[in-house]
Amino acid sequence: MIKSIGRLNLDDYKLIDSQVEKIFICLSKDKIEEATALITEMANTQNYYVREELGKRLAKYEGPGAMKEVCAKLLEDHIYGIRATALFYFYYSNIDDPEVLLHILGKTVETVRWESEHIIEALWKSHPELMKKEMPQWALSPSPKKRAMSMHGMGRIALDSPQFVLMHLEKLVDDEDADVQEKFVKTLILVARHRPQHAYMNVYRWLKHGSEDRARLLWDALKVLVSIVARREREEQSNDFWTVTRKAVGDWRKDSSPLVSQMGNRLQQLLES
Repeated sequence: MIKSIGRLNLDDYKLIDSQVEKIFICLSKDKIEEATALITEMANTQNYYVREELGKRLAKYEGPGAMKEVCAKLLEDHIYGIRATALFYFYYSNIDDPEVLLHILGKTVETVRWESEHIIEALWKSHPELMKKEMPQWALSPSPKKRAMSMHGMGRIALDSPQFVLMHLEKLVDDEDADVQEKFVKTLILVARHRPQHAYMNVYRWLKHGSEDRARLLWDALKVLVSIVARREREEQSNDFWTVTRKAVGDWRKDSSPLVSQMGNRLQQLLES
């Protein structure tokens, strides 16, 4: 029996291969219902690796039959593992066609979150320019899950394209959805660790022209960043991140904007604690 959790071993792969062989035979004989039943039998698992390996193998099918149509229906199944397996089928079937993948992902971010995140991360690695073009459109989506997902994987370009990431975040700085706010905070922390000068310049502008709600969101990121500095030993603080963070806090405390100065004072208290 294939394991329900954890990475796979040789025996697990043999079981998957055996099941896939049966599926292929059924499809080649146009036994759609039997093929579908075999896929759902194995895909109905909590094991991420089983779902991925099954989807990857299904994508290799070249015989007669309607594998694409079968997996399209399974993409809307009520069981998460089955939807996830179908998504992996489409990922590996279209791995060289990222535009098609993004179209599919635009629909699955609502229903297959973890696997969608995995694929989006991979696309940032393989097709960063396409992602830079498409993700700003996702940030404008009426779907909060899609807006949140528009920030996923941006850590990969935080070092080389910090201002692009920060301009993207600016579109979402006043978003009221909890998932969007959580992803915003995590992404801002990543950028600030890599490019603190860029990050604090933008945060200053957002604070100066923002609201109390915006300040509360930014506090969630800034308190983490300043706490990192506060935990370090004095002799280590030649690092650019620590130096720039301390300077930003000091400058903000003297700013004429009440929101900025209040933030600076709160952050200074963290540094001294």
